Amino acid sequence: MTFPKGKLIAIMGLSGCGKTTLLRHIGGALKPAKGYVKMDGQVIHELDQDGLYRMRRKMGMLFQFGALFTDMSVFDNVAFQMREHTDLPEEIIHDLVLMKLHAVGLRSTFNLMPSELSGGMARRVALARAVALDPMLIMYDEPFAGLDPISLTVVGDLIRRLNDALGATSIVVTHDVQESLKIVDYVYFMANGVIVAEGTPDEIRASDEDFVRQFVHGEIDGPVPFHYPGGDYRQDLNLRD
Repeated sequence: MTFPKGKLIAIMGLSGCGKTTLLRHIGGALKPAKGYVKMDGQVIHELDQDGLYRMRRKMGMLFQFGALFTDMSVFDNVAFQMREHTDLPEEIIHDLVLMKLHAVGLRSTFNLMPSELSGGMARRVALARAVALDPMLIMYDEPFAGLDPISLTVVGDLIRRLNDALGATSIVVTHDVQESLKIVDYVYFMANGVIVAEGTPDEIRASDEDFVRQFVHGEIDGPVPFHYPGGDYRQDLNLRD
């Protein structure tokens, strides 16, 4: 897989096919048994601890369901990385946090706690936190899960606009085919740990590959069976001809 600078790439596939595992390899949480991940000219699994931490400062991560720090305010959630990884004075951090929150439309929520936010608002605050240090790579793990249609559209639009504004590279792991195809530049389909299809959104929509067509259109019949593999149904029920 190749993720060019400035592009928004989707990784799709069935649950358990290795999408989140791939993100863990990119972030250095896992080391590959074979192959490598290279970012900014460096092979991730060859970095020592200090080198890996420096590389991670160039990455932003939006976790499933946001994963905000529940005992911190919205402001402190977004300020967390700035305080941990920079020597910026608090006045500058204050202004930067408000800028990030303004970018996701939630500047006025800075003094709220995560428990006071709706699901869509929490995801947008998490997005502001993910881009707090203007990373060169932003990873999104199921950013649309559990969102209502309006929030889903808002978050999708923000992902596209923030990627373009930052000139970053973004990787979106998602099951939401239709929303993703509206915003991404390229798509990889994974199955059983390998790439089974790839292309632009238009190429994916027009694909005649059985797996892609079944996944994109949500068809029951196709390469992915409805029934889990097993023995003869009649034998399981002890039926006789």
